[in-house]
Amino acid sequence: MTKFLHQKGLPSYLIPSIVSYKRYVNFQENSRKNRRESMLFLEHSPCLTGGIGAKAENLLVSPAILTSLGVELVTLQRGGDFTAHEPGQIVGYLHIDLKKRNLSLGDFLRALNQSLVVSIQKTWGFTVEENPKAPGLYTVEEPKRKLVSEGIYAKSYFTSFGFALNGVNNLSTFSLINPCGARSEDMTSLLRLGKDMDFPKKRREFVEIFTGTFIDLLP
Repeated sequence: MTKFLHQKGLPSYLIPSIVSYKRYVNFQENSRKNRRESMLFLEHSPCLTGGIGAKAENLLVSPAILTSLGVELVTLQRGGDFTAHEPGQIVGYLHIDLKKRNLSLGDFLRALNQSLVVSIQKTWGFTVEENPKAPGLYTVEEPKRKLVSEGIYAKSYFTSFGFALNGVNNLSTFSLINPCGARSEDMTSLLRLGKDMDFPKKRREFVEIFTGTFIDLLP
């Protein structure tokens, strides 16, 4: 596990091994209980997660099929519909004490998106943008495709969960759902965009730029 120590008392970790989703859920619950801030960057084994707004019709296969494919299904207390995780993504989790930092949830979300836009531009040289009708970040060029999925949970003025940037994953797990109520065909990845060269090096570069940018935006 690689640790990046930054100013303002916010440790950040780049985890090289694949982490099960339930292990992360246990971690974030403990972080909230102890109000211990951190940022984690990792990969998950194949799984589908559904937030409190998830619609049953957006899960396209039965639990039995998911089991046969080795894909875990997890229901969560976060915003958003179904989304997918698979190896090759850059998953970022932000555990921030909004109360201690006197930070509104809106300002937190703006800092998150600004940091993602800046970090993607500096690391891979292209621009992504928000869609006012759907969460996440999308390519600017037509046809616009979703590169980054987002789902934030803020309980007791403490945030958890975060974002998943599609890197060198093949997006096959997304075909099992209507991701965030949209079509799986609307998703894209660095691989599909031809931006997958030197991915391990670029992944670390992205994490370093993101953490520095995000922390500088915090009060």
